[in-house]
This record gives sequence, structure tokens and C-alpha cells, in this order.
Amino acid sequence: MELKSLKVNASPTLRKKVADTLRAAIALGDLKPGERLVERVLCERIGVSRTSLREALRELENEGLVTNIPNRGLIIATLDVAAAKNIFDIRAALEALICRLFCETATDAQIADCLDAFKEVETAYSGDGGRETIEAKTRFYDALMAGANNPEAERMLRSIHIRVSQLRVLSLSSPSRREASLKELRKLMEALTSRDADRAEELSKEHVRQAAKTAFEMAERIGA
Repeated sequence: MELKSLKVNASPTLRKKVADTLRAAIALGDLKPGERLVERVLCERIGVSRTSLREALRELENEGLVTNIPNRGLIIATLDVAAAKNIFDIRAALEALICRLFCETATDAQIADCLDAFKEVETAYSGDGGRETIEAKTRFYDALMAGANNPEAERMLRSIHIRVSQLRVLSLSSPSRREASLKELRKLMEALTSRDADRAEELSKEHVRQAAKTAFEMAERIGA
């Protein structure tokens, strides 16, 4: 759990900063599904009071990212297969919407930002599919969502990405999946830059479908 360097300065938005810090730790795999959250340890590593931490944890619990287990306390939520499949269906629909909105509303500067972020994805995909890949793909989605100009859809998609983070990491750990994923994203990027909303929408759905297929196959193979 690598949170030592994530100190948060006190401010009126402290709860949000703490919650965002924890969300990032979950998304990047620093906090793993089923891991017990010890308040004292988290307070020391993030550098906040228990009151601020508890407020942030309540926010994450409401989002389904943290679960309160009787006689055990708070843990990082785990996903069963049925719930994960439902969430991937929602992810496919939301990402398709984001891509359509990007084609319709993104400025030329936002398209350029998305292209720059995609170049980072291409570089990261040549690695082992670990943290660097997830971080690069997160930056790509940041640029994509910025160009879509829909804060509500962005908020929901960010939450979904975090909830399926374990399966995203599992999918991208496969070299063959990374290769296929990069080809899918190149086609998607072409549709986005040409503002072909229909094609971008369909390519986005297919990308999520293939990612989910690989993740579930690998999870079944290793008994996750």
C-alpha cells in the first residue's frame, strides 16, 4: 500500500482530496480488493486526521468502493462475476456516449490533447501492462472526457473504472490483449480525430467488450 508520498494539505476541500487520493490508490492497485483499511495506518500515510479520513471513507462506501464487514471493519470492495459483468455493460454504454460527445463537442485543442495522451498509451503498452500502462490509459481517458464536456458522465465513468480496476489490470497483463487493445484504440483514435461519432461509438463498445472477455477468461483461469 504505497501511500506515504501522498500527503494532503488541510483545506476546505480536504475530504475530497482524501477521497481522491484513496480512489487513485484503488484504481492503481495500491489498495487491493479485500484489503482491510486500518485507520491509524492510513492517517499516518496520507497525513490527515481520523475525522477527515472517516468522512472520505463514508463517501467511498456510498460509491461502492469500500465495504463495511461486521467484526472486521472497512475493506476495499470486491466484485462478484455477475456484478462485474453488469458494470462492464454500463462502462461500454458510458464510454460510447463519451466518444460520441467528444466527436460532437471537442475543440481542435482538445483533440490534440487526446492525441498526445494516446502517444503515451502507445509507449506504455510496450511494457509489462503494469502501473505505467494503467496511468497512461487513465490520462487518455482524462483527455477524452475533457473533450466530451459532460461532467456527470465523467463522474460516473471514473467511478466505474475504479470499481473494475482489478479486472482492468488483469486484462492488460496479457501481452496478446495489450496488442489487440492498442489496435482497437488506434482505430478509435482515428474515428475521434475525424469526428466520426457513429464509428467511434461502436469501436468504443467493442473495445470494452473485448477487454471484459479477456479479463473474465483470465480471472477464471487463475481462480480470481
